[in-house]
Amino acid sequence: MEVYLDNSATTKCYDSVKEIVQKVMCEDYGNPSSMHKKGVEAEKYIKETKEILAKLLKVQEKEIYFTSGGTESDNLALIGTARANHRSGKHLITTSIEHPAILNTMQYLENEEGFRVTYLPVDSEGKIRLDALQEALCEETILVSIMYVNNEMGSVQPIDQAVKIVKDYNKNILFHVDAVQGFGKYKIYPKKLSVDLLSISGHKIHGPKGIGALYVNEKTKIKPIIFGGEQQKNIRSGTENVPGIAGLGMAAKEIYTNLDEKVAHMRQLKQRFITGVMKIEDTTIHGRYDETSAPHIISVGIAGIRSEVLLHTLEEKGIYVSSGSACASNHPAISGVLKGIGAKNEFLDATIRFSLSEFTTEEEIDYTLETLYNCIPMLRRYTRH
Repeated sequence: MEVYLDNSATTKCYDSVKEIVQKVMCEDYGNPSSMHKKGVEAEKYIKETKEILAKLLKVQEKEIYFTSGGTESDNLALIGTARANHRSGKHLITTSIEHPAILNTMQYLENEEGFRVTYLPVDSEGKIRLDALQEALCEETILVSIMYVNNEMGSVQPIDQAVKIVKDYNKNILFHVDAVQGFGKYKIYPKKLSVDLLSISGHKIHGPKGIGALYVNEKTKIKPIIFGGEQQKNIRSGTENVPGIAGLGMAAKEIYTNLDEKVAHMRQLKQRFITGVMKIEDTTIHGRYDETSAPHIISVGIAGIRSEVLLHTLEEKGIYVSSGSACASNHPAISGVLKGIGAKNEFLDATIRFSLSEFTTEEEIDYTLETLYNCIPMLRRYTRH
């Protein structure tokens, strides 16, 4: 049996996404900047996806920009607004548990462009400390970036409260949300939240890799970080990835169809898995796992077994999981998220992330639990103390 429980790393494409991507690549393959019929046909896909995303986010179509994925969306949001607004101040705020696409970009702005960055601490549940946010704000602050859902442990950040604190202090401070793990699981409305920029990614919602989008409020000052043929109002140059854009639109449309039922399905499976895994001695679930947490992410600490060893043991049984953020897995290190929440030492290098999708089944959950019951005692027996 093959069980894929690494959906926070990437997801299987919907069949409808596969079909539309192939059609655009092989039939409607024109350059959308071309003035002839083939170009016009290609441009229609861009317009349609903008309409889909704008409707789902309740924003204007002209506020949607396509990128190569969540990482580029985050880079454009941070670097583009920092450079455009630096005359108002050079202070940026983010959290200590952000995705590397945010943390490494912030470090670049700090080390190479002279910005000052405050990294907010989180509590034991992986939520930002709002009092720390309040204290960090100053006259120099121009941008705050906080993720919607943490990619390693599924904690949902209190974005509405954080935005209120920031905007009450100074309505001109920009607020960016990395919603890569939240889009497709929650109904997110940037304007209602008073969020200025929001990043999403195609391959986390059963769409293609290599495509993402950034919502930018029309009043937000932002500079491009990629230069070329001045596509997308010169904010993001380069021939648009039309197959990817068409696939992103189809995926977004599909995932938000009957969303409540899909989320309820994942929550039921998540609870089934947690109930089962907690029967194993010396295990812990990092953060909350009730309705206030993301429906698809479970971070399990299993004392006495290195996460890499357990990951490959499960792989041998056809079960695919992650030992943290897949985007940082080529550089194994102790998770900053686990350190940030104050996880016990025995779990720092002994934590596995299981992440579900609408395609996950009860049979797959039960098979995974049965495998864990069988292999954990054996692995612990052979672990050197």
